Amino acid sequence: MYDGLRELVPIVIGILERRGADFSTAEDAVQDALIEAFRTWPVNEPRDMKGWLITVAWRKFLDRVRAESARTAREEHAFALDTDAVTTSDDDTVDLYFLCAHPDLSPASAVALTLRAVGGLTTRQIAEAYLVPEATMAQRISRAKRTLSGRRLNRPGSVSAVLRVLYLVFNEGYSGDVDLAAEAIRLTRVLAASIDHPEVSGLLALMLIHHARREARFTSDGALITLGDQDRSMWDSHLIAEGVGILQTALAREELGEFQVQAAIAALHADAQRVEDTDWPQIVEWYDELLKLNDSPIASLNRAVAIGEADGPVAGLAELGRLDETLPRYFAVEAHLRERAGEDEAAAKLYVEAAAKASNLAERDHLIRQAARLNSER
Repeated sequence: MYDGLRELVPIVIGILERRGADFSTAEDAVQDALIEAFRTWPVNEPRDMKGWLITVAWRKFLDRVRAESARTAREEHAFALDTDAVTTSDDDTVDLYFLCAHPDLSPASAVALTLRAVGGLTTRQIAEAYLVPEATMAQRISRAKRTLSGRRLNRPGSVSAVLRVLYLVFNEGYSGDVDLAAEAIRLTRVLAASIDHPEVSGLLALMLIHHARREARFTSDGALITLGDQDRSMWDSHLIAEGVGILQTALAREELGEFQVQAAIAALHADAQRVEDTDWPQIVEWYDELLKLNDSPIASLNRAVAIGEADGPVAGLAELGRLDETLPRYFAVEAHLRERAGEDEAAAKLYVEAAAKASNLAERDHLIRQAARLNSER
């Protein structure tokens, strides 16, 4: 992909919309223009990529309009609008983020549409990243565009909805030929450069700090390495420093939000040179803040872990006992705390039980290894 080409996609969609194109047709026209760019640019690269993309996308849009039964009325409408080729607006790009996170869309549809319309990825790339057939992803995107049919770029969603979509993209990690975590960071950087909002900064900081630990999270053969066992020399200190700097600026505004709190917790983990240096009491305090903002069961589960580290496993188990056993990773947390309390036999059984409920193979294999380790030591 040519440098900067994908950044032009939401800008060009916005320009076509301001000329009178509806979102769905504008998005399709830009995708057609991208395909033509991939075909012709290797032998005839234009000097002005943006101008070329606008011109070709507009032509593709007109071709589509002409092909429809109501072409006369729509062409008159389109040609009557301003056709100045090189205007652009950051607001259009930001509005496109909001449109793609519209509350009428399912999370899966919002993610797919964001990656295509804002991220400039092809349907095939998105399908490969999510391990679904291309036809399935094409249908998902088509349904999303039908849902948004007739809507214009006017910020119909909320910042929190946009951020949730971007965080969903980030957590998909890496598969196919697209690094979705890196793509989510890129899109969040673009958003942060366009609007001034502390939670956008909080999410960007959170992503950067998590991303900094990426190389240490798995062995060369794909086995999961927990945070406490990671080689911290493998963490990217530059990304951590950038994330912490962004977070500090956001926190100074005293408009606390969930992503800022999560980033603060991640920063405390990143700040510890050794796992035993972790400031668990302060992490418990940040979980208290997080639960004030969002009474999330998962946050409560993580708080029980933090209490177990700060005040000892008995205190952690007491906190865990107040929570619902059906929570994801409940038994994995109980196993960890019981092992720390010296209850190895009970912990081994719980690791096996947790493995049966694991949501992915890496986590399941890790839990099975923990059970085997304890059984071999008895």
